[in-house]
Amino acid sequence: MQTKKPHEKLFPFSTRDLLITVGILFCAVEVCVLLRMADSTDGFASPIFVLAVLLISRLTNGYLFGFIAAVFSVIGINYIFTYPYFEFNFTISGYPLTFLTMLGVSLITCAMTTKLKQQERLRAETEKEKMRANLLRSVSHDIRTPLTSIIGATSAILETPDLPPETQRELLEDTRDEAQWLIRVVENLLSITRIGDARAQISKQSEAAEEILGEAVRKFRKRFPRVAVSVEAPDELLLVPMDATLIEQVLSNLLENAVLHGETTTHILLSVKKHGAFAKFSVQDDGRGIPSKELPNLFSGTLRRSETSSGDGKRNMGLGLSVCQAIVRAHDGTMEAKNLENGAEFIFYLPFSEEASA
Repeated sequence: MQTKKPHEKLFPFSTRDLLITVGILFCAVEVCVLLRMADSTDGFASPIFVLAVLLISRLTNGYLFGFIAAVFSVIGINYIFTYPYFEFNFTISGYPLTFLTMLGVSLITCAMTTKLKQQERLRAETEKEKMRANLLRSVSHDIRTPLTSIIGATSAILETPDLPPETQRELLEDTRDEAQWLIRVVENLLSITRIGDARAQISKQSEAAEEILGEAVRKFRKRFPRVAVSVEAPDELLLVPMDATLIEQVLSNLLENAVLHGETTTHILLSVKKHGAFAKFSVQDDGRGIPSKELPNLFSGTLRRSETSSGDGKRNMGLGLSVCQAIVRAHDGTMEAKNLENGAEFIFYLPFSEEASA
């Protein structure tokens, strides 16, 4: 990856910034023309172009277009909107002050905008590092415990050949369950790594939301055949821009949590519907609900199952939910959870277009 030179960071060029600059300056010229047609005085041009320079400096990157806007504004005011019109007159009183004022506005605004963007990038990096640290703490426990169980079960089978077939089957089923849990942990870690890598942006394609729900339910029923799952989707086709694999993983995590942490869950309702400019995905269960003390840190990745009454620390709800939120945020969506009269509901929203998330 090439490193940008210092002057490229201060004076970056992009087509987007060029179009913003041309558009704002064009609007400023048009407004001044209309005002001159309505009033013969010349004092209106300076504040309008100062505002234009301010907007351009705020909305573009670096100092290049703010500086260009300041120079163009001073020349435009002198040549077009100051008597004698369409002639340069550098003897006008206050002309140097006007130029310095606009240039100062441009430089100060550009500097403030650049600093704000740097602070935003730093905040985002800090959040990523915090998430990685939480995941490492969670994984150190989540991997060690099931591995210990797998080793214990297989050792018992190998070292005790006269075990009853029923006991052997129970140990093998426990080993399979622990292995499946380890696979889920690894999948979550891979997703977090993928999202956290700035060079590996998620690839969104328009997908039929009900098909993603159907695939998640199909896989869920293989592992939890005794839990009833209902799916609700609108009659019209909902095409949502998404990375299908990642969103399917979000749904799988939420369905799995509804069983493992709902404890008494016997039925899950999975639904999707249009909600304004967003697609609303919902997972409702009839389990025990979410303990009130866990709600504030539900998506932080720090929740441990040992904090609950069961004391079973190997099933970390926070890890899966932090992954879900990271994936939804990467799609410019939002996620929330709440308790129902009977059970809990997890909801996340995905925008139908990039503009909807802006």
